[in-house]
Amino acid sequence: MERSVPPRDYVATDGRQYDVGLRKYLTGVFTYMSGGLVLSALVAFAVANFALVTAFIFGTPLKWVAIFAPLALVMFASFRFDRLSVGALRGLFWGFAALMGVSLASALLVFTGTSIVTAFLSASIIFLTMALWGYTTKRNLSGWGSFLIMGVIGLVVASIVNIFLASPALVFAISAIGVLIFAGLTAYDTQNIKNTYLAHAHHGDQEWLQKSGIMGALSLYLNFINMFMMLLQLFGNRE
Repeated sequence: MERSVPPRDYVATDGRQYDVGLRKYLTGVFTYMSGGLVLSALVAFAVANFALVTAFIFGTPLKWVAIFAPLALVMFASFRFDRLSVGALRGLFWGFAALMGVSLASALLVFTGTSIVTAFLSASIIFLTMALWGYTTKRNLSGWGSFLIMGVIGLVVASIVNIFLASPALVFAISAIGVLIFAGLTAYDTQNIKNTYLAHAHHGDQEWLQKSGIMGALSLYLNFINMFMMLLQLFGNRE
């Protein structure tokens, strides 16, 4: 009975070649994530700087589409992961990033430029630090997953409640706790992406790995954006 031979980059018996494959995979994931952020920034800038477009979106019910459409795309991609092709999943990722840019345009209209740059740099430092730690640590972070997801659900519930309470103190608490939760998720997701590759690379299923990498980039994107927005809420100055 013949045994299939994994691609050269994924030979498990050769540590050096294995590391080459892992680095290539993670580079692809972070490239997708960074590309999504760039696309979102360009769309946000365009929407915020054209008064007619801004009024058309945020002055009409379309603002609800801008708010909820990205969430709908994330849920669709998650539930249809096994049935979607790499190309379809890639298209959903870029569509999600563009729609997030429309939604993020509201932040450009509300907060000062200095606040936005400061929050972005702060989120970048936290994100890179936690991603590096998640990649290099020997500690198993798998137990963090359920705890952190419950924390995200708690943040969503508290945010909905605060729509009616309009409490500045609760906004501060949600934002502060949110930064910690999404920083933890950054480390957890980075380690999970690494472990997913190590567990499946030897099977040689390139399509599955590409799809998994896109979803990993989506998770990291969401962690970064949420940290960025919560830092803006904590320290940003409004126009």
